[in-house]
Amino acid sequence: MTTNLDPVAISIFVFFFALVTILGFVASRWRAPKTMEHIDEWGLGGRNFGTWITWFLVGGDFYTAYTIIAVPALVYAVGAYGFFALPYTIVVYPFVFMVMPLLWKRAKDNGYVTAGDVVFGQYGSRGLELAVALTGVIATMPYIALQLVGMATVLQALGLTGELPLAVAFIILALYTYSAGLRAPALIAFVKDIMIYIVVITAVALIPSKLGGYANVFASADAAFQAKGSGSLLLGGNQYVAYATLALGSALAAFMYPHTLTGIFASNSGNTIRKNAVMLPAYTLLLGLLALLGYMGHAAHLNVSSPNQVVPALFQTLFPSWFAGFAFAAIAIGALVPAAVMSIGASNLFTRNFWKAYVNPNVTDAGEAKVAKITSLVVKIGALLVIAFLPTQFALDLQLLGGIWILQTLPALVFGLYSKWFRAPGLLAGWLVGFFGGTYLVWINGLKPLQALSLGGAPFTVYIGLLALAANIVVAVIVNLVTVPARKAA
Repeated sequence: MTTNLDPVAISIFVFFFALVTILGFVASRWRAPKTMEHIDEWGLGGRNFGTWITWFLVGGDFYTAYTIIAVPALVYAVGAYGFFALPYTIVVYPFVFMVMPLLWKRAKDNGYVTAGDVVFGQYGSRGLELAVALTGVIATMPYIALQLVGMATVLQALGLTGELPLAVAFIILALYTYSAGLRAPALIAFVKDIMIYIVVITAVALIPSKLGGYANVFASADAAFQAKGSGSLLLGGNQYVAYATLALGSALAAFMYPHTLTGIFASNSGNTIRKNAVMLPAYTLLLGLLALLGYMGHAAHLNVSSPNQVVPALFQTLFPSWFAGFAFAAIAIGALVPAAVMSIGASNLFTRNFWKAYVNPNVTDAGEAKVAKITSLVVKIGALLVIAFLPTQFALDLQLLGGIWILQTLPALVFGLYSKWFRAPGLLAGWLVGFFGGTYLVWINGLKPLQALSLGGAPFTVYIGLLALAANIVVAVIVNLVTVPARKAA
């Protein structure tokens, strides 16, 4: 990948980055409420986003810059196995259609802002509320850091090395998020998604013609996998279970993250969420096209030191500078939207489920909004420090843990929507086993998210997140059964 300064590409990049910066600050006046000094307005956009705004917002923070960089990189490195993201983004929408409107109604009726609020309202347990809130914040931090990884990759491709360009970009993001709250990423998401669609459709239409057609793209990728002795165009016999469980576990975890729940809670109705569950799979088509860029990297005979550089290198190699600059701007802006929503989701959790619960139970609405704004700045600074002082691979490994951790909040958050049978002690015990058991399995497997199992036959590998969730539910059921007689006796 070329890392020399490219004035044309940099000029185009700066133009679009400046455009969304202006939009970010203008957003504070967009659909302006009487006051922004309320966490419902700052952190949830007034709970009044309709179908199209929700579509761009949820899609925008669901498909991140890291997705644009990492999915093609994984396909480039391992082949068909990297496509597990496709079934995952298909399975998730029936789950959203059935569960999220109920969760939205519970939050709307009771003024809940976070998953922790929902859990405390259902079970009345500060301990369970704190567990859910802490899990949300811990799982989100590396996710934000990975947005920075995606942005750093395209800045490097532009020849802008060092930490300063990245820090400047995130300081700008922090400032307009502070002033406009969720309205800023919601407005920018329109521009971001249009740019991403232009880039991807142009790429999949033109790149194959430059590389001898799709037949040559697949043949080149197959030859590259055979030459290095790993990866393939088709799944190996021992990969089916791992592929399927990764897809299912990732789908169940996806809408447990604070940033995706923030988009759901900001919707104006349950029907808006249902319509989005029908419309959002359009992003899956986009993801499938993006993934193919990994195979195209082999056909282009790219020389990259990291698979994460495949997409930037493709645009540098096969397109003029002005379009490469446009594509890099799209990817960088694609990092800003989810990073902003993630920091808002994490700050809402801190404000509602730690500050209000333990520090100042009588905090005013304006006080809540102020704490959330300040916390969102701290969260972004924390993510910058992760990138500045920890090896990138460490952030990647933490993200693998993030999916496993956040999946352990599902029983506490979702089961109560359908049944009052579960109680806080059982769910808290299940969370403890799932959270720490899953972490232990990942640790002993060298920070890999898969665990080998054998049921008497050939061993197979399973996503640890699902194993931990199964243990979580079993423990919750057992503790619930054991403690019910004691409660009745009392």
